[in-house]
Amino acid sequence: MSNKKIAPYGSWDSPITADLLVGGTISLGQLVVDGDAVYWTEGRPTEGGRYVVVKWTAAGGRVDLTPAPFNARTRVHEYGGGSYTVHYGNVIFANFADQRLYRQQPGGIPEPVTPDWGAGAIRFADGVMDGRNGRLLCIREDHRQAPAEATNSLISLRLDGHDDGTILASGNDFYSSPTISPNGKQLAWLTWNHPNMPWDGTDLWLADLGIDAEGNHTLSNAQQIAGGKDESIFQPRWSPDGTLYYISDRSNWWNLYRWDGTNEEPIYPMAAEFGQPQWAFGQSTYDFADANTLICWYTQNGSSSIASLDITSRQLTPFDLPYVGSNIHITNNRLIYLGGSA
Repeated sequence: MSNKKIAPYGSWDSPITADLLVGGTISLGQLVVDGDAVYWTEGRPTEGGRYVVVKWTAAGGRVDLTPAPFNARTRVHEYGGGSYTVHYGNVIFANFADQRLYRQQPGGIPEPVTPDWGAGAIRFADGVMDGRNGRLLCIREDHRQAPAEATNSLISLRLDGHDDGTILASGNDFYSSPTISPNGKQLAWLTWNHPNMPWDGTDLWLADLGIDAEGNHTLSNAQQIAGGKDESIFQPRWSPDGTLYYISDRSNWWNLYRWDGTNEEPIYPMAAEFGQPQWAFGQSTYDFADANTLICWYTQNGSSSIASLDITSRQLTPFDLPYVGSNIHITNNRLIYLGGSA
């Protein structure tokens, strides 16, 4: 029998420490697919909590890409997510210490591609590359007018180390989810304003995306096609045939919809949640296997499932999987997601 020790309430030495609870536990997040390669971030307590971008391919296995002391983490909206994107093997990520964007070419080291404004005065997140002109479309959070509130905008950014972005859309308090149509001619994005959080009410915007003679992006014919102060829109995404899909809670359930150019159409009305609160950038609860097939995550009656949804027949077929999770991505007929079990 062990020796007992008597101590006043709250003053005994517990063998359970904070380090014991979190030490060695790696968090996984921010899945990205680029061709045959799968990328994700790992938050590593043993490395000071820094986030490392990891790449996996069938031929090469897993490789850590982000060398110390770099930390792939953005402070836009403070909740993180959307800290990096990948385009033909080039990783563009926000570094936590200075909030600059860095580009890491295959086999190379990170090189800064935005100016150093000091103390994270300008922050970037939720980027998507336009391969036509080599510009990054992303969200910029500008703190240069501190202590006034930071301003958010949707920008186009040259990755030459000297550009802090050309504003394409501004005036709302928050922006997220820029997504380019397959033909490159349209851009969709989300906005919302105080006092709403994105799960309270958001606006879905659609505009024509052009490129001028100098290679700069232009937006025209912008229109709000869904949402409002009492309707939450989540994850706009283009299908392979160029149809815009999104998730809306207008029925009091986060269900799937699509935009036909004039009206919105519910895809599969159901008393279930196909979306989730947008605490962070880069969340994904569905993707396309092809133009007629969605792979989606949803939760109903407290249980989560991953299913295939035939858009033509409107048939939902749940998968029998040992692990369930969101962050859904499809690449080369493979389902990639972050899964877990209770």
